[in-house]
Amino acid sequence: MRISSWKIVCLICLIMAVLLSGCLGERVSPQTSDQPPVIFVDYQRTGGIGGVNDRVVIFDNGVTLVSTRKMTTEIALNETELREINSLFTTSDFLALEGNYTSGRGGADLLQYRIIYYGKTVRTEDTAIPARMQPVIDEMNRIVSETLITARAGSPLPHIIP
Repeated sequence: MRISSWKIVCLICLIMAVLLSGCLGERVSPQTSDQPPVIFVDYQRTGGIGGVNDRVVIFDNGVTLVSTRKMTTEIALNETELREINSLFTTSDFLALEGNYTSGRGGADLLQYRIIYYGKTVRTEDTAIPARMQPVIDEMNRIVSETLITARAGSPLPHIIP
């Protein structure tokens, strides 16, 4: 009789294991790492009498690298800021712009701009900026300026890279 009670205990354990495994839900395969962020905007301003070399690289997740001749730092833009920047590019009809807007004269005191938005590159300079593109340039310059002001004020900037 001991054998049969042992069989009953094993059978009950087996039934419980089957019932409990059904309560665990579907098995989900482990997630691989998320896709790397995509470059949303790559802006560069160079030249001028002072030898400006500013760059803003904005990724679609809001991570933004701002670099000048003196510093490089990482800041984070929120969803609202990303939408506003996207709106500027949409309003300017950036993707329909030609690839090059220059005067052909050149000059040491002119600032040159290279803007890449979702892979579309447009180059221009101070004397030849299309009017509809000016708000985009103004916004990118604002990001550089505010980052510099914050750095000069001694406010901590996240991830300052020497």
